[in-house]
Amino acid sequence: MKLLYVIDGNPEDREGIKQYLELSGYEVQAFEDLHTSQVAIARQSPDLMLLDVLLPDGDGFTFIKKLKQTYTFPVIFVTTRIAESDRILGFELGADDYVCKPFSTKELVLRVHAMFRRIDMSASAFRSGSSWSLGNSFLQLDEVSHLFAIDGRPIPLTAAEWRIMSYLVSNSGILITRSQILEHCFDYSFESYDRIVDTHVKNIRSKMGILGSQWIETVRGYGYRFAGHSTVIRPDNAPPKKSSK
Repeated sequence: MKLLYVIDGNPEDREGIKQYLELSGYEVQAFEDLHTSQVAIARQSPDLMLLDVLLPDGDGFTFIKKLKQTYTFPVIFVTTRIAESDRILGFELGADDYVCKPFSTKELVLRVHAMFRRIDMSASAFRSGSSWSLGNSFLQLDEVSHLFAIDGRPIPLTAAEWRIMSYLVSNSGILITRSQILEHCFDYSFESYDRIVDTHVKNIRSKMGILGSQWIETVRGYGYRFAGHSTVIRPDNAPPKKSSK
């Protein structure tokens, strides 16, 4: 059973979300502030978190920025902050979805279902792992062990970054538009959200190092293309030795 955390300062919203998710088959723990939720996260990480922005002891934007430095579980904002700039900021800080209040409880549950379905699809695409080369560099992606590494160096990715990377890798050599990434990885297709994709790709490239922009090529005016070449995974999961020449 998936474990969900609901952090919401409004008692009615908090309990309503909790009860509806429990009826949908999830285990749910609800918190009214950031402090108690931090204690719970340190004790046990959830499979997904639903987070409000306006909370008694802080704001969700600042909280998620710090949270994503350590944890990679997906986060859905559920909030009255409905401005487009707020939604974009939420995604840029690492949110995987953004639901504005008032909302349909049924729609919220469907979004949670969709989130786990995308994660499961991403995992099944790389059930046995995959490895790729680019020049003398070697990349590994294995959803089962949650391993993403370049030249043997593990690279931590957020849940959203994982989905984008998996989608690009599974379509290696093919131009993927920003709209396709939004629809496949976020269930969004609005042009105003294109910068969300650019921000996530920028963050992935930064984590990948100096070859980031070579692994993920920009096709100006359209989108991105993964440039790696598929190779055979070594049994010991170690990158191939580079030539001494």
